[in-house]
Amino acid sequence: MNGATDPRCDERFLICAPTGRDGSLTRTLLAKSGVDSLVCADVVEVCERAEREGCAGLLLAEEVLAPTAFVLLRSMLSRQQSWSDLPILLFTARSSLVRAEPLASLGYVTLLERPLRPLTMRSAVLSALRARRRQYAARADLYEQQRAVQQRDQFLAMLGHELRNPLSAIAMAVKLDDANEGSFYRAVVERQTEHLSRLVDDLLDVARVTSGKVVLRRAPLDIVALVRRSADALGNLFATQRVALAVELPGQPLLVDGDAVRLEQIVANLLTNAAKYTPAGGRVEVAVEARAGEVVISVRDDGVGMAPEMLPRVFDLFTQVESTLDRAKGGMGIGLTLVRSLVELHRGRVEASSAGHNQGSVFTVYLPECIAPPVLEGPASNRQSDGHKRAHVLIVEDNADSRELLRLGLSRRGHRVSASADGLAGVETALKERPEAMLVDIGLPGLDGYGVARRVRSALGSSVYLVALTGYGQPEDRMRALDAGFDVHLTKPVDVAELDQLLGQRAQ
Repeated sequence: MNGATDPRCDERFLICAPTGRDGSLTRTLLAKSGVDSLVCADVVEVCERAEREGCAGLLLAEEVLAPTAFVLLRSMLSRQQSWSDLPILLFTARSSLVRAEPLASLGYVTLLERPLRPLTMRSAVLSALRARRRQYAARADLYEQQRAVQQRDQFLAMLGHELRNPLSAIAMAVKLDDANEGSFYRAVVERQTEHLSRLVDDLLDVARVTSGKVVLRRAPLDIVALVRRSADALGNLFATQRVALAVELPGQPLLVDGDAVRLEQIVANLLTNAAKYTPAGGRVEVAVEARAGEVVISVRDDGVGMAPEMLPRVFDLFTQVESTLDRAKGGMGIGLTLVRSLVELHRGRVEASSAGHNQGSVFTVYLPECIAPPVLEGPASNRQSDGHKRAHVLIVEDNADSRELLRLGLSRRGHRVSASADGLAGVETALKERPEAMLVDIGLPGLDGYGVARRVRSALGSSVYLVALTGYGQPEDRMRALDAGFDVHLTKPVDVAELDQLLGQRAQ
């Protein structure tokens, strides 16, 4: 009854009768009804087997319940887990029914009066078995809840560790910053802030993808060029880890119908995972080939590998191959979950294999091949716009640091910038200055960003370019911003260079 039982024992009744013949007859009758059972020599064996192996219930003759046996049985039942209420069927005579009253302390007891008809016993046993199966269902639910809580606690511990590392570096860099070493400390802050942004993006992505809220922007694209681009972007990571990265690509394009941003995310997560679990001096290989109407991307490493029992769970949320107190490998156990979900959204599949501990791993992605011509233009975020015009920009942001940094950043790029600290002041300034563009935080005091957008749009029409800046990045948040009148919805943190490019393109 401890949860680590043989499933066959879960369906088995334990029988204890005063003579071997009574026990064997009962077992024969149960077998005719398809019920498994085992005859025990005494109550001691009954209790030992029930606790060690588990059982569906007990069939006992009242003669075996001597005072010492009764105490032993009650002690065993008191150690049941919360989900368990072990059925006990007790054969007794009418003249001794009064003696059975103490049995109420044992819990789920059914008295069967002798002489007993086989049909009555069969009915009582099957009823007890049905009740026991309901308990097993409750046990399964309880264990699943316990597993979920354990995973949650493990994830929160990992998340705390992952967030503390960059926050610690940022805090030290800010405290130690001085005129002589300012560039170094600023570089630390930039790197660690970028790392924090990736962590938050991954958390939001896994929530969106697993809940089916991601919409792919499909177009025919060359997966060979995409993998090459992803590998080049991760060159510094592999150099830092002192892991060699080999790229084997065909000489001609291989096309898939997919979302470039999400496919790059798949490749980047697999390569990052391989680098993370490959020791210094190791090697990672990424290859692309066409095979039977599919484009196959494989990432192979000679790192820590995986045990066979790990393979079925490697794509599950919050699962990690190795979990140690030093958290040397890092990560939150969500990267591979994202990979699987994004691959499936592209109507593909992903597989993991490993020969065992320290034998390396292979992750293979299969995507349907596309025969349409490729889109030659890269992602919009990579396009450059030189010599664009500058704009009059109004920033409406209640966080003083964010407001001042945005003002400084855009001013240095030639934009004329005004700023307001709350929604009502923002609307008043907009109506007075009539800016070409507004960067509006959503969570503003007084009047939120949606209200600002509606009032400004009503008064100034399309002459002002409204950009929502917010920490809320779900699809429904974007739709709500567009419905309020915003032209663009951007999720914080926002890169000033990208804002500059966006505003410059608008001003042309």
